[in-house]
Amino acid sequence: MGPDLRNMTFSELESWAIANGEPRFRAHQLMKWLYGKELDHPDVMTDIPKTFRERLKQEARISRLEPFEIQRSKDGTRKFLFRLDDGEFIESVLIPERDHVTLCVSTQVGCAMGCAFCLTGRTGFRRDLVSAEIINQILAVKRGLDTGEHLTNLVFMGMGEPLLNYENTVRALDVIMDNRGLAFSRRHVTVSTCGIAHQILPLGNRVNVGLAVSLNAADDETRSALMPINRKYPLGTLLDACRRYPLKRGRRITYEYILIKDVNDSTRDAGNLVKMLHSRQSKINLIPLNEHAGCSFRSPEPETVERFQAILIRNHFTAIVRKSKGQDIMAACGQLAGKHAKDN
Repeated sequence: MGPDLRNMTFSELESWAIANGEPRFRAHQLMKWLYGKELDHPDVMTDIPKTFRERLKQEARISRLEPFEIQRSKDGTRKFLFRLDDGEFIESVLIPERDHVTLCVSTQVGCAMGCAFCLTGRTGFRRDLVSAEIINQILAVKRGLDTGEHLTNLVFMGMGEPLLNYENTVRALDVIMDNRGLAFSRRHVTVSTCGIAHQILPLGNRVNVGLAVSLNAADDETRSALMPINRKYPLGTLLDACRRYPLKRGRRITYEYILIKDVNDSTRDAGNLVKMLHSRQSKINLIPLNEHAGCSFRSPEPETVERFQAILIRNHFTAIVRKSKGQDIMAACGQLAGKHAKDN
């Protein structure tokens, strides 16, 4: 089996074409068919010589994902389950917003981070996704959009930790944001991390997308209990890396804070968060915990969430309570597990 064309960036397609005796501009033609027209069989590539099309069929391949299962929530959210070539499963979530549609993309099969509140982490880590498997989630979901829907926003917040699969993630982003590829605006693409501090600056220097950091506590003791990664990259190290992230004009880092009853939801916790993020260009997303079977934590009462938010707003932070969608199909933040509906 030859190389997967969807696993190549534009420059790699150029090099591959030249190595196969073809002119450099073949890469432009291939990108047009692979991503502009989103087609995946050489026979349809009518502006490419027949001899090269035959060679493509014999010496290369074009990978594709088809949903194994699609679940639709009562709020319009859809969860796509994909079966990969080796039999592993991943999930992507399509989230309808008031004025746009967002896709939550996975970067790994499972997750190694072991965050105490997250179902994905309980499934364990299986393997990294290659860049084609990341890109193909987007293409597969686009093929299944409802009439009138347009996918405009991507968040790398699905299964896995993107910055632990750094090279495949940024290679996929190269294609996703290339005008010859999927042509997503970098302003509409966000990568989330649980705090892999040493990869934050490289990410900003290479692709400079929106950055979201899963914070969830304002002191090291609490954060280490919730998120083992904090023992390697404590808050001081993490926030220093965030400070050095190259923000474009008008952009801010998003700090995600999952509110857990009697763990990190007190007025003192809110005050500590204010002190910690003082003077930083930031937006804070407050996410009441999405409970799931086997989870010992509980979501706080609505009035507790409102009180926490009010303290942040009073101290001039942009603090938004993010309404979790797709809870009835286990598609909300921290609920992805790569399982069939009958297994949930």
